[in-house]
Amino acid sequence: MAKTYSEILIPELPLYKQGKVRDIYDVEGKLLIVASDRISAFDHILPSLIPDKGKILTQLSKFWFDYTSLVCPNHLFTAETEEFPPVLRKYREVLEKRSMLVKKTEVIPVECVVRGYLAGSGWKEYKATGKTSGVKLPDGMKQGDRLEQAIFTPSTKAEEGHDQNISFKEMQKLVKPELAQQIKKVSLELYQKASLHALSKEIIIADTKFEFGLLDNELVLVDEIFTPDSSRFWPLTTYSPGQSQPSLDKQFVRDYLESTDWDKESPPPSLPPSIIDQTSKMYFEIYRLLTGKDEL
Repeated sequence: MAKTYSEILIPELPLYKQGKVRDIYDVEGKLLIVASDRISAFDHILPSLIPDKGKILTQLSKFWFDYTSLVCPNHLFTAETEEFPPVLRKYREVLEKRSMLVKKTEVIPVECVVRGYLAGSGWKEYKATGKTSGVKLPDGMKQGDRLEQAIFTPSTKAEEGHDQNISFKEMQKLVKPELAQQIKKVSLELYQKASLHALSKEIIIADTKFEFGLLDNELVLVDEIFTPDSSRFWPLTTYSPGQSQPSLDKQFVRDYLESTDWDKESPPPSLPPSIIDQTSKMYFEIYRLLTGKDEL
């Protein structure tokens, strides 16, 4: 079995930030983002590790950054460990495939969500109000229905606790109106480009989220894109509106946790070996399908 990493320690470098999955270090004016094999759900980091998860997230993001670079520039400097600064040489084995050297940006404090289908919190909100993030949707829609047009539904970017869906008008209070318009336009274009590629591989991207930063006043795509942690991937062959869809993403783990008696407040339970194994296989399968590569 692949060696798993709960965290990647590089004592020579200052720790810039530790997220739920990624450890970020400051290195020679850039950032080193290292994806661990941690997995989070319902705002908790689970005690179990998913083999190869960090590598899959990194390599899939690298694929998409390249694929979408004409739509929006991104923060990737290099993901090749031999191009990393000398201080990182002795960590090459650990960093291989799971790390990126990126440009520093001024991160915009909004999660930029695009929905092409009605699922997750969008579906819950629609059932309660007929709207999603302030966007009125047609009456009588079913769970999993395809939206006539993809919609931009931002949310707050919470350091602690849960992100909250907000309307575009509310976003314009957090971000300058013209920048908010640009982010909305670019987010929808990114989703459209990636969705067409995914459909050619018989995968539906039901929804996804982006993060952006500013670098010399230019909008730049940061973090990760179109990974099973940040997107809902549904096999086209099993798509059937009116119910929860089989998925090739983190929803599988959420569904398992929903089937337990965990209250989502206390420390989360460990995942059984069978769920860990299935999650790892599922993450690799979506990587294989989307990139056409049989190995990381």
